Amino acid sequence: MSNSFNDLNLNLDIIKGLEKQGILVPTDIQSVVITPALENKDIIGEAFTGSGKTLAYLLPIFEKINTEKREMQAIVLAPTHELVMQIDAQIKLLANNSGVPVTSMGIIGDVNINNQIKKLKEIKPHIIVGSTGRVFDLIGKKKISAHTIKTIVIDEGDNLLDPKRVQVVKDIIKTTMRDRQLMVFSASIKPETLEVAKELMKEPLILKSEAKTSINPNISHVYVTCDRRDKFEVLRKIIAAENPEKALVFVNDNEDIELTTLKLNYHNKNCYAISGNISKEERKIAMDSFRNGKIKVLVSSDISARGLDIPDITHVFNLDLPLKLNEYLHRSGRTARGTASGTCICLATDKQLNIIKKYEKEFDIKFQEKRVYRGVLEPVRRYQE
Repeated sequence: MSNSFNDLNLNLDIIKGLEKQGILVPTDIQSVVITPALENKDIIGEAFTGSGKTLAYLLPIFEKINTEKREMQAIVLAPTHELVMQIDAQIKLLANNSGVPVTSMGIIGDVNINNQIKKLKEIKPHIIVGSTGRVFDLIGKKKISAHTIKTIVIDEGDNLLDPKRVQVVKDIIKTTMRDRQLMVFSASIKPETLEVAKELMKEPLILKSEAKTSINPNISHVYVTCDRRDKFEVLRKIIAAENPEKALVFVNDNEDIELTTLKLNYHNKNCYAISGNISKEERKIAMDSFRNGKIKVLVSSDISARGLDIPDITHVFNLDLPLKLNEYLHRSGRTARGTASGTCICLATDKQLNIIKKYEKEFDIKFQEKRVYRGVLEPVRRYQE
């Protein structure tokens, strides 16, 4: 593992740009990925959420882009609008801080395609960050020049390479030159995802920062038992007891998201909802308000479980347990970003305690049972007779 960005043969301007962000040493995943990425190797990278995967692929892309050519040279594919805009914002920040004139543009669906075409002509971005459907549409219209693309990154690979979504990704890859580089990243890469990725790649390197899919060790895991009908009231009491700086509340059903948000606002816990059902503008208002601290609580579907890097989230609440085991890893990873610590709290019925046990076994973590008593969230002590 390298302890310095200098050891990784990165441009001094890029290193200075990172310093302005307060990033002084590479994370584990950055240490293992950057050198082979600079050598144009195909890479499958896995590391827990908040471990610096985005910069692990962006730094070598920055290093390799020929800024003298005003042409598209890299595509980053991401599963949600919010993640697309976040990655694009990171590119712009690094370009600005480093003085390296790399240009980028976020491409998402549900917006006017003609406006995007016009903007693509004006900017001529070196890096396209986009959702798969709209990127493929624009390649089909010959507005994204696939033949000049040197690198494709698939972020949140276990999502985008899922059988339901993989065809569009394959269609995009087919439009590019055969010698282009392909990189896939995720916090968790399932065996079936690995097989799909390998089929698309040339002798890929499988690089992990941990031997096993893992959850950031700086997260505390807690469960509180209650009847299903009491879950909201218990959530309200926990939020009052913990008074989180910033909290994400995950709810599985869109109608329940709306209802939970209404109830929390009624009880003076200022919050917004975010789900695939609300408009792009409403989602943006919700995310911006949450990022800048205008609201402390965001009630969300799994749309926020993927890749979003919002600093200072202290608590993640699972009003509903994730429908898939792996989603617990992604949801809990919204807190404890980088070296920070955080708490993930599950509200579970007695029948759901076996799922808590599965999380413990799958991710090698330990849950503590707690309860709200006299306005305090305290450990439950089991006394043996």
